[in-house]
Amino acid sequence: MTRHEEHGDTGGPVGRRRGALRIAGFALAGALVLAAATTTWAYWHLSDNITSVDINTALGDDRPARAMVTPSAAAAASPLPSGSLNILVLGSDSRSGKANKALGGGDSGGARSDTAMVVHIDGGRTKATVVSIPRDTLVTRPSCPLPSGGSTAVTHGAMFNSAYAVGGPVCAVKTVESLTHVRMDHYVEIDFAGFAKLVDALGGVDVTTDQDIDDDKSHLRLDAGDHHLDGTRALALARTRHGIGDGSDLGRIGLQQKLVKALLERMATMDLLTDPAGLYQVADAVTASLTTDTGLDSLNELMSLGRSLRGLTADRTRTVMMPVVTAPSDPNRVVAEEPAAGELWASLR
Repeated sequence: MTRHEEHGDTGGPVGRRRGALRIAGFALAGALVLAAATTTWAYWHLSDNITSVDINTALGDDRPARAMVTPSAAAAASPLPSGSLNILVLGSDSRSGKANKALGGGDSGGARSDTAMVVHIDGGRTKATVVSIPRDTLVTRPSCPLPSGGSTAVTHGAMFNSAYAVGGPVCAVKTVESLTHVRMDHYVEIDFAGFAKLVDALGGVDVTTDQDIDDDKSHLRLDAGDHHLDGTRALALARTRHGIGDGSDLGRIGLQQKLVKALLERMATMDLLTDPAGLYQVADAVTASLTTDTGLDSLNELMSLGRSLRGLTADRTRTVMMPVVTAPSDPNRVVAEEPAAGELWASLR
């Protein structure tokens, strides 16, 4: 042992190297602890963002049967789910919060289902059919349980979007299942602010409009042609109805379906798995304004669903509208056109 080492002197080359290694070790350990804490916080934050509703318990067994799926050998070997799914997706004009109010949600008096789509994902999860239900459709609204107890009365000739207004997500699901005789495996709802934030987190979307749009209600003016839209303008396009066609909800559905495909195409061009910051921004935008059933109310469950849909692209997604005709009782309303509507829903069971 040298005199320097005996007295604890690490000023020599060997001592300096050991000191540097210790400092590097402490720095690495600190970085790992910080990364773990950050990851844990991010996971907790994103999961805590999600609002959930226990639809299965509320509705019980009085529902259409679940689809019976026999898994293939390849599906059975996969760690990801691969069976068919039916998901009710609602865009709500929530009137709570400053962000929603600024985007056209109105006052704090409630919310309506502004957009309704049944998303059917085929077994194997590489193809999908998105069926839009016009909110002006007259339906028989079934009796729905209320969170406060009791239930709503059966109502004939009710506006489709009134189900959400009177009974929330539970009544929306029950009304869709009553109309379609198709079991909704999951429920997903996003409000005005959430949709706009998602589009912005993705860097905007590209859409092509077939005609000029000038809508004083949605405050959107676009010439026919190609456009790159930020979140606010994309939301305005989704809400536009008075500046196109006959001003009915049917014209707006066509624009909403364009946006669905535009979002799919945009996400396909982004490799979020190699961009943690971008992935977090998108995930935060989605979960912050999301309401789901209890089967999708954690980040793990949402990520598992997302990974199972990696093979789903815009060109494998078919967008249609439930066949409707003018309601005999009201020229401003529509009803399901039979047997075409029934045949469409039967194809999704």
